[in-house]
Amino acid sequence: MSNNAPQYTMEDFLKIMHRLRRECPWDAKQTHHSLKQFLLEETYEVLETIDQERWDKLAEELGDLLLQIVFQSEIAAESNSFDFNDVVTNISQKLINRHPHVFGEKDLRSAAEVQENWEHTKVKDEGRDSLLSGVPKAAPALLQAQRLQEKAATVGFEWESIEPVFEKVAEEWEEFKEAFRKKNQTEIENEFGDLLFALVNLGRFLNISAEEALRKTNHKFTNRFRHIEEQYDGNPAAMKKASLEELDAHWEDAKQKENE
Repeated sequence: MSNNAPQYTMEDFLKIMHRLRRECPWDAKQTHHSLKQFLLEETYEVLETIDQERWDKLAEELGDLLLQIVFQSEIAAESNSFDFNDVVTNISQKLINRHPHVFGEKDLRSAAEVQENWEHTKVKDEGRDSLLSGVPKAAPALLQAQRLQEKAATVGFEWESIEPVFEKVAEEWEEFKEAFRKKNQTEIENEFGDLLFALVNLGRFLNISAEEALRKTNHKFTNRFRHIEEQYDGNPAAMKKASLEELDAHWEDAKQKENE
């Protein structure tokens, strides 16, 4: 941002949003539901910017995400449900309550102890009927699996070392192959899901986020496939006429270029 650019405060931002809701036809017609797609879109753009380590762009993308929070708050304020001050108050109180080792006298010495206290406090404070009930049903499945496993681990439902995790992956792989041999599509799908779940657990033991790892692999695949497309001037018909060996050779060339 230029040093000569005007500076705005959070109060200014709220006033701008308040005015837009009254004077801009597009902003005025939006609802909590119509904005959901933009909330997701802006979240993924923040993630992409972090993945690319474009730190000069991150402030802008975080601002776009903040807009969605302020927008939702402004709509709620119009029906006297809550306003942005309530959002800030709620999260501030939550942070204080769930960090008793910082704002209170509780002795929590490790990150694992802090996470365990956080998860258990949520169950109590929010009146949940299960440790697992806080995992959003709309979240990507890999992320759901990771969070379910993390929450279960806070009460000791967890292997103590990585070796049994490797064994579980091998077991699920064999069960998947057996289901495939039987040609039972329902069983194949069930065993495939079990295998994915076991791999997510292996990733956790290695401090790997399955969701992040797969997103990076998707990005890598996209870049390599585009390299193949470039060899055929982006012509799908020409690519289809090529042999798999020829396409694979271009794939290997793309991999080689990544390491140069």
